[in-house]
Amino acid sequence: MKKLVSGLGILIIGILIGATLSSNSNTNTRLKYGSTGFPKNCRAIIKENIDNFHSGDFSAEDSIESIDRNCGEFGYSWTN
Repeated sequence: MKKLVSGLGILIIGILIGATLSSNSNTNTRLKYGSTGFPKNCRAIIKENIDNFHSGDFSAEDSIESIDRNCGEFGYSWTN
């Protein structure tokens, strides 16, 4: 379990660094939430996934899938 948590942490840090470096105008400098309260940028999505993982609401697999779906190569949360 410790290895899984460590691996998850390393992966999340890598995603954050990649998101920061690959963005021309960095839209992830702060947490952004929509009017409904849902995360609107990758920084907020990753924070919510970490918080939900630590609280036991999300499994590591659920967290990684959410990050990939929203902030991965073809993620919904990238701006054009």
